[in-house]
Amino acid sequence: MRKVCILLILLLFTFPVNVLAVNKKEGIDNFPDSYKPYLQELKRKHHNWNFTALYTGLDWKNVIDNENVFGKNLVPKSYSTNWKNTTKGQYNVEVDKGWVDCSRHAIEYAMDPRNFLNELRLFQFEQLSYDEKTNNKDGIEKILYGTEFYNKIVEYLDSSGKNITTKSKYSDLILSAGQTSKVSAYHLASRIKQEVGPFLSHSSISGKVEGYEGLYNFYNIGATSSSEPMGAIKNGLKYAKDGKNASQSIKDKYMIPWNTKSKAITGGAIFIGSSYINIGQDSIYLQKFDVASNNKNLFWHQYMTNVLAPYSESKSIYTGYSKSGLINDSISFIIPVYNNMLEIPVDNPNISESDFITDSTKMYANVTDTLNIRTGPRDFI
Repeated sequence: MRKVCILLILLLFTFPVNVLAVNKKEGIDNFPDSYKPYLQELKRKHHNWNFTALYTGLDWKNVIDNENVFGKNLVPKSYSTNWKNTTKGQYNVEVDKGWVDCSRHAIEYAMDPRNFLNELRLFQFEQLSYDEKTNNKDGIEKILYGTEFYNKIVEYLDSSGKNITTKSKYSDLILSAGQTSKVSAYHLASRIKQEVGPFLSHSSISGKVEGYEGLYNFYNIGATSSSEPMGAIKNGLKYAKDGKNASQSIKDKYMIPWNTKSKAITGGAIFIGSSYINIGQDSIYLQKFDVASNNKNLFWHQYMTNVLAPYSESKSIYTGYSKSGLINDSISFIIPVYNNMLEIPVDNPNISESDFITDSTKMYANVTDTLNIRTGPRDFI
């Protein structure tokens, strides 16, 4: 009996308290009231969609405090001042070329899940595990439609510049990568579109970057921000070369070096699966905002710096599902809930009361309880 108690104590000290506090509850009824109207409307339109509340056990203010660190969350320099950190010495300082530190308000807006419980933006909460019942090559091709990856035989350059033509299409490689990594092949296809765009000429996958010839990184893994020209891309290709001085066991695990497109797509998928999805970061949102992983330090194991990356990627994923005819299939969403959240969602940083004072065509409402708005004209008796 004593051994059992000692083992239990060791386990409690081995795992972070925040991880133990995470609690998943399936079904709309298990969400806070402020989430329910949005989810009920989505369920009305898509009967096969499933929603799980992820109770993080984290205090909302504490979460924002930990995310509001210089350089951790960025926005384009072209954004309005409300989106940007205005602290003296930090305002408009380029952390990466064209990207600056964002405001606390921007983080609050981007992290409040209730702002994105609509068809177009919900997919940042999509569960990203591989599902053999739904994932197939035709669906992948439909997601890739409109890009140079669509229905395309894979070719690549080796380190000497020689062109190699394979017998596989990109959809073949992506499906195989999903099966191997246990990551949704549809997610992998969508992520490739998001990370490198629609063109095969993107520097991360061209095989032509000087000093990194014949190397490929389809998911921009390791592409951390840098002020050097093409700094982020070169950092990603450094990872493709040797895992940034990784051990041989890590290189073997992720199939590094990524000197063929097959190794880059599959090895990168294994990285995403083992480094994120399989440790609790099972959505784009959770990969950007580390609030539920099984690692020892929350808030730091984050895939990207763009504070609106989940917002942006969700549209691409929705479009892919919609065009593929998969939008009404069974899809699962994991949506975070925090302790002590505000009763109403955080406003978009571009919206402020002053915007409405001199414009009679707009109305501003500071509502603390309930606001009822007619959907159309009505006769009064």
